Amino acid sequence: MKTSSFVPNKIPRVVIIGGGFGGIELAKKLKNKNIQVLMLDRHNYHTFQPLLYQVATGGLEADSIAFPLRKIFKKQDGFTFRMAEVTKVVPAQNVLETSIGPIHYDYLVIATGSDTNFFGQKEVEHYAMPMKTIPEALNLRSMILQNLEEALIESDSVRKSALLDFVVVGGGPTGVELSGALAELKMHILPTDYPELDSDQIHIRLIEGSPNLLGTMSEQASSSAKAFLEKIGVQVYTNVRVEGYDGYLIRLSNGESINTKNVLWSAGIKGAVLAGIPPESVVRGRIKVDTYNSVVGLDNIFAIGDVAAMVTDKYPNGHPCVAPVAIQQGGELAMNLLKMINHRKPEAFVYFDKGSMATVGRNKAVVDIGHIRFQGVFAWFVWMLVHLMSLVGFRNKVVTFVNWVWSYFSYDRGIRLIIRPFNRSSMTEDTTIK
Repeated sequence: MKTSSFVPNKIPRVVIIGGGFGGIELAKKLKNKNIQVLMLDRHNYHTFQPLLYQVATGGLEADSIAFPLRKIFKKQDGFTFRMAEVTKVVPAQNVLETSIGPIHYDYLVIATGSDTNFFGQKEVEHYAMPMKTIPEALNLRSMILQNLEEALIESDSVRKSALLDFVVVGGGPTGVELSGALAELKMHILPTDYPELDSDQIHIRLIEGSPNLLGTMSEQASSSAKAFLEKIGVQVYTNVRVEGYDGYLIRLSNGESINTKNVLWSAGIKGAVLAGIPPESVVRGRIKVDTYNSVVGLDNIFAIGDVAAMVTDKYPNGHPCVAPVAIQQGGELAMNLLKMINHRKPEAFVYFDKGSMATVGRNKAVVDIGHIRFQGVFAWFVWMLVHLMSLVGFRNKVVTFVNWVWSYFSYDRGIRLIIRPFNRSSMTEDTTIK
């Protein structure tokens, strides 16, 4: 039986579950304080999720957007990292049940982020491809390239059409950016890599259930993104929902059905809520917290980032699931923990919205900063600069910049490798398309 070496200590122990944006910011702000910080994560690296779509479409290597968690904190005394899966929280005992044994905490911060939300559609969940982690992005890259390879030798026209039809579900930033990247692959890469394929047979469709793309951004950004996508050949469906997908046929609420072997799901997210959190402390799939990020109904347990739902008048459904929210909550919670440990009153969290942005492709992006809205080439350079500076690690910044410069001038994406062939072993393959 595995047992943890971590036992109760006179020095307050803050246990952080999750090495995402919020967890990292929180741990950094507790540097050089008389606090023992223990971070747990099932991976030993931080993932820069905004660029996962570029890994999935061959624009970047996976290690360009990942950075070892231990390396981030190598000079921080009082910090410890353990790679572990947390299976349950036991609030009554201030203990976590984990894959490396029980771990005691004085203060617990849940920063587990979010999972893909399939809205209860089990069949869709089985056959569609999510993209929330690096392994999922690599699976998606392999699937795309494998289907293109298969299309080269497929003689049945219906099956070939399904292999070349790409359906992206969800018109938020991830869906818009993924659709744009696929369109650029079609325009610039596939004609040289796969000259035997007729590019007119390749279809890219974006399905959004609400009236507008980029629903959290301005109407101007939404309409511009839609126009940009349509200009590069993406078919955009709005006010359309997915009603089912069996691995061959996707059924839409407008009555249309599409034969496709490529359904890429970015339609929704839900908080990665841990077992042991009482149901009354969960709202709409996220952990309900007060304005101090304290979990409602529990003592000395906090939640930040995507997993946390801080319901306010301005944000009745909780704050948006974006990195700036997690980073700001992590920084604020660090200060509040220090205040609480020293028996001082904490301060309520107030989110400062620095703006939103999304890229559609080469020289095409939309940016909202307060009441300022702009689109096009300048917005695209702003998007690149912000994302480049937000990457963790100097090497990752340099490698990503070099890849982007090379892609810009060569119209090439160099990471079109099937390193690890994707195989959904439980999927039953058939010789005919339904």
